[in-house]
Amino acid sequence: MTIIEGKPIPGDEEYAIVVARWNELVTRRMLEGALETFRTHGVSDKHVTVVWVPGSFELPIVADRLAKSKKFAAVCCLGAVIQGETSHHEYINQSVAAALMQAGIENCVPVLFGVLTCSSMEQALDRAGGKVCNKGSEAALAAIEMAGVLRQLS
Repeated sequence: MTIIEGKPIPGDEEYAIVVARWNELVTRRMLEGALETFRTHGVSDKHVTVVWVPGSFELPIVADRLAKSKKFAAVCCLGAVIQGETSHHEYINQSVAAALMQAGIENCVPVLFGVLTCSSMEQALDRAGGKVCNKGSEAALAAIEMAGVLRQLS
């Protein structure tokens, strides 16, 4: 039996992180978590490219362009969509999730969904390195693991 699984051991790959500036109080913490995770697992800063975009809705077009370049083993997308008084967050969340998945599938490059979909700022901060976890860190770890899986499948 052959078992292929991702391990948090990077090769010489390049990684990209696309970060939404909207809700930067949250997304900057997610970015810091992602960068720290890459460093902890042996990915040097020179192998990471960070691209800032205005908001979460803009993540997919940049993620798709980065994935199409074939320069990156994985693209981490970090954003925070927080529920307001209207239901606009539902449209943004669904559209962004679908577009990021499509970018990964079409380009055969992992595009990681590190977009928080929270009902409050407090909840978002908890998931950006507060009480619960850091979704940016989780996205970076998943990127390393997925790059490893794809390396094994080549």
